[in-house]
Amino acid sequence: MSKHAYVFPGQGSQFSGMGKNLYESNAVAKQLFEDANSILGFNISEIMFGGTDEQLKQTNVTQPAVFLHSVIAFKTLNDAKPDMVAGHSLGEFSALVANNVLNFNDALKLVSIRANAMQKACEINPSTMAAVLALADDKVEEICKQVQDETGEVVVAANYNCPGQLVISGSIKGIEIACERMKAAGAKRALVLPVGGAFHSPLMNPAKEELAAAIEATTFNTPSCPVYQNVVAKAVTDASEIKNNLIAQLTGAVRWTQSVQAMVADGATHFTEVGPGKVLQGLVQKIYKEAIVNGMS
Repeated sequence: MSKHAYVFPGQGSQFSGMGKNLYESNAVAKQLFEDANSILGFNISEIMFGGTDEQLKQTNVTQPAVFLHSVIAFKTLNDAKPDMVAGHSLGEFSALVANNVLNFNDALKLVSIRANAMQKACEINPSTMAAVLALADDKVEEICKQVQDETGEVVVAANYNCPGQLVISGSIKGIEIACERMKAAGAKRALVLPVGGAFHSPLMNPAKEELAAAIEATTFNTPSCPVYQNVVAKAVTDASEIKNNLIAQLTGAVRWTQSVQAMVADGATHFTEVGPGKVLQGLVQKIYKEAIVNGMS
């Protein structure tokens, strides 16, 4: 039997005007945006609907904004009954609202704590990420390990986005050296990304403690369907396991390619991306060409 997966995007898919149509056309959406403004203590809906790209790029704004757009869009779908869910990095929090593990208020508070903790970690350790294109995953991993061993700089594989697209994360110097070596090894491109820091690397350790404490203090319910979590790339239904994986995700890799492959192996044929942009639709199509994909924003 074919199954329907709902997937939720992460940081980087934000745009000015996001969610405005939902706010103006749907009473439930409007109320949730108003609730979010009071939970966060600032007018995030104003920044989402009319803010500059620069304002939207701040981690402490971006993460709650993408989360809100995704979750509110999902909550306005009348017939959404996912057989399975997954989210890319930050999107995992949206996925956990969609399968009833977290309630809206708790998830938004966790996203805000995560965003602020990551922003602080970026300020402690200036660091970055780079996209490596058209080089085998194991070759990318090998070069990261060599650079780390030889220089003592942090460089790790961070986002397995789709075959031939892997994002690495680490110190500025480590990433620069790794990019040169990736190109020499035959990568089509090794491109430093305009991000605030080394997400999904050990350099996020300072943020992990704060997020872990907040997650431990939050109620996680039994999911209504499995979540395919980034760090394990398989179906998870145990609430305490979900907590541990969510904490590990901050410093661990986003195994998106492997997660989609696992969903397909478990029967997924139809993927709906809920939230801003179309990034995940493109990635799913590259991982599994036969997938039926669509978006919901």
